[in-house]
Amino acid sequence: MQKIAIVGLGFMGTMHAQIYAQLRDARLVAVVDNQRAKAKRDLVKLGIEAAVFGTLEEMLQSCEVDVVDVCLPTDLHATFALKAIAAKKHVFCEKPLTLTKEEGRKIAAAAKKTGVFFQVGQCMRFWPEYMAFEAFVKSLKAGKLLSLSMQRRSGLPMHSVDHWILKEARSGGAALDLHIHDTDYVHHLLGKPDAVTSRASRGVSGWDHIFTTYHFKNVAVTAEGGWNYPKKWGFQMAFQAVFERGAVEFDSGASPTLTVTIGDGNKQSLPYTNPGAGESSTGVGNLSSLGGYYNELATFLSCLQRRRAPKIATADQASESLATTLSEIRSAATGRTVKL
Repeated sequence: MQKIAIVGLGFMGTMHAQIYAQLRDARLVAVVDNQRAKAKRDLVKLGIEAAVFGTLEEMLQSCEVDVVDVCLPTDLHATFALKAIAAKKHVFCEKPLTLTKEEGRKIAAAAKKTGVFFQVGQCMRFWPEYMAFEAFVKSLKAGKLLSLSMQRRSGLPMHSVDHWILKEARSGGAALDLHIHDTDYVHHLLGKPDAVTSRASRGVSGWDHIFTTYHFKNVAVTAEGGWNYPKKWGFQMAFQAVFERGAVEFDSGASPTLTVTIGDGNKQSLPYTNPGAGESSTGVGNLSSLGGYYNELATFLSCLQRRRAPKIATADQASESLATTLSEIRSAATGRTVKL
């Protein structure tokens, strides 16, 4: 049984708390939040019992935990992750890992030196439809992948405490906070691109919408991500992939969400399994579940139970996709292609 402390009980911290309540090998024993009264009220609403502390130092002195789960604004990730590592606690850290390449590398080096396990919330690597797509690519059932186009679009996010997510100095804007999901998945599926060419529009949070071409030798890959749609527009994540003998499409708002067309056959649902929850689905209504959020935490806890370091969404991998995303932002700012 792993004893967990969540640092930051905001939108994502609350989601993680609900997931830990469902996992057999986890027990949420502490929450760190500078709004202690609100955190206590929120835990009561969730029906979860845990001690609440105002600072990480106070929690570490008063409570025995195995894991520190960092769910704070991005500009605070490095400070709190490094403190947890120094205390020799395993760490799960929300994405993006940090705002700079230097901080990302520092965290990765510290985790290695201390020997703690570290995983980053790059949840697309664990999202059921994206995992099924990865398996389909590797199966070669429709031949080689020729092109991949990805989208991640949202109405202006208003859920963060003090609207920190809309402050470029704290979140990096949509390019770094939202679009990095697809950049990271490109890394996971195809490896590091040779270069990136990006164009973007600026808005209330900095780079609010970015369009990127990833340079690979044998496959054409593009992705766009933006949250400059009207507040009530909603949310969509999607991709379209063309193969030598077929195509696969995903749309979070469709039913079924994931489809495949091979050769002269009809378009049909591409079944997938939700490994974390142990449930099967053909794509209908999957986003009403906790999807990849559940799977990533279940995988991390499984690694801890088996005493094997995570191999997916590691600090090194997250640092690499962060570096690529920052290069995309530089490309957008300069109007030039950036070699990686």
